[in-house]
Amino acid sequence: MKHFRRPTILIGGGIVAAWVLVALFAPLLAPFDPLKSLTPLAPPGTPAPGGGTFWLGADLLGRDILSRLIYGARPVVALSTLATLTAYAVGVSAGLLAGYYGRWIDTVLSFLANVILSFPVLVLYIVVIVALGPSPINVVIAVTFASAPAVFRIVRTIAADLKQRDFIAAAVIQGESAWRILFIEILPNATGPLTVDFCLRLGYTTIIIGALGFLGLGLPPPAPDWGGMVNEGRALAFAFPHLVIFPCLAISSLVLGLSLLADGLNEARDAQARGS
Repeated sequence: MKHFRRPTILIGGGIVAAWVLVALFAPLLAPFDPLKSLTPLAPPGTPAPGGGTFWLGADLLGRDILSRLIYGARPVVALSTLATLTAYAVGVSAGLLAGYYGRWIDTVLSFLANVILSFPVLVLYIVVIVALGPSPINVVIAVTFASAPAVFRIVRTIAADLKQRDFIAAAVIQGESAWRILFIEILPNATGPLTVDFCLRLGYTTIIIGALGFLGLGLPPPAPDWGGMVNEGRALAFAFPHLVIFPCLAISSLVLGLSLLADGLNEARDAQARGS
């Protein structure tokens, strides 16, 4: 357990946990209604009409940036987690089948994965969103479609290696079902690398959601969206830098936390392996 008390894990986990708490308690933390127009382009620290302060300033329409950042954490945390979990459900299931059974199943699934991975990732996201329309569920579909093949490759390689091990042969001789062998014998032995990849993929998904919002393909306005906030303020970024600086810092901090957490978990896993 001492391996998992590394500073990178504690710092990264703390940043991620902080944003999760912000998302959960957004109505209690936000000082203003994120959709209410008050004082357009108010700089940080400006007193708000009726009481309160624009601690991070206000946007073009006079909406409090801090409140929009707090509420914007909700779709980012929820969508990135749901989309990554969905991608993992598809990729892990397909990878286990391909790695364990091989033959034509492996050939077909590997071919499909290679075809999808041959396209630039951002292009895939844009094509799916444009075809289906911008909405939360379509963002999840786009991330699943583009990310599942990479997860498939990882799980397929692990499953193909583990099926050659003696404990799998013993499970087959004992008459265990294929379902039990795949999800009880093989999958738990793949949790180490998958946990690290999951954290990294959450970070990638956070960036992608921000990029889609910046391109106008994320959540439809006026919903608080970190990427959309950057897009809305970019035209006046030099005169009013607070319009883009704070949304960019929000995205960067969450991605940094996930990256530190992934690095720490990977280091702890390696140290644990060396110790054993």
